[in-house]
Amino acid sequence: MNVLLDNFSDFRAGFIGTLSITAFSTAIALVLGVIIAGFRVSPVPPLRFFGTAWVTLLRNTPLTLLFLVATFVVPLVFFPGMSSFVLASLALGFYTSSFVCEAIRSGINTVPLGQAEAARSLGMSFSQTLRLIVLPQATRTVIPPLSSIIIALTKNSAIAGAFNVVELFGWQKSLSDQGYAIVPIFIWVALGYLVITFTISGLFRLLERRMEVAR
Repeated sequence: MNVLLDNFSDFRAGFIGTLSITAFSTAIALVLGVIIAGFRVSPVPPLRFFGTAWVTLLRNTPLTLLFLVATFVVPLVFFPGMSSFVLASLALGFYTSSFVCEAIRSGINTVPLGQAEAARSLGMSFSQTLRLIVLPQATRTVIPPLSSIIIALTKNSAIAGAFNVVELFGWQKSLSDQGYAIVPIFIWVALGYLVITFTISGLFRLLERRMEVAR
C-alpha cells in the first residue's frame, strides 16, 4: 500500500494519461473505422482499393513499428513540434481503425441486400443509404466486437509509455528504476487497467441492452 500512497500523484497522472490516450485513440479509431468501412463497401473501385490497402497495411504492421514511425518520422517530415501524446494517439488510433473497420464491415454484411436495393429504388445515394439505412441496422451486431477492440486498445496503450507519454505502464517503469518492489507495483498497475477495462465493458453492455431487439 505504501508504494501507492508514497507515489499517489504520479500514479494519478499515469492513470489519467492512460484514460486520455484511450479516449483520444478510441475517437480516432471509430471515426476512421466507419469511414474506411464505407470505402470497403463503396461502389467506387479506387475507394475500395484504398480501404483494402489501409486495412491490410495497418493490420499487418507491428504496433511498436507504428509508434516508432509516429515518434521519429512524422515530426521530422510532416508536423515538427507535435507532442508525444498526440503522436501516440494517432499511431494507436490508426492501428485500431483497421480492426474497427473490419468489425463494422462484418456488421454491414449482416444487413439484407434488399434494404440497400430498396433505398436505391427510392433515389437515395450510396452515402445516404449507408448512413440512414445500413449503419443503424448494423450497429446492433457491431457493438460486442467493438467492445473487445476498445479493451485491446486500452491495453495496447501501454506501449506509449516507452515513447515519452505519461501513462500507467510508464509509472511502473519509473518506480522499478527507483528500486521499488516489482510485485506491488504491478498489482496497482493491473488494478488501474482493470478499472478502465471493466468500465468500458460495462458501458458497452449497457449500450447493447439499450439497442437490443425485443424478442
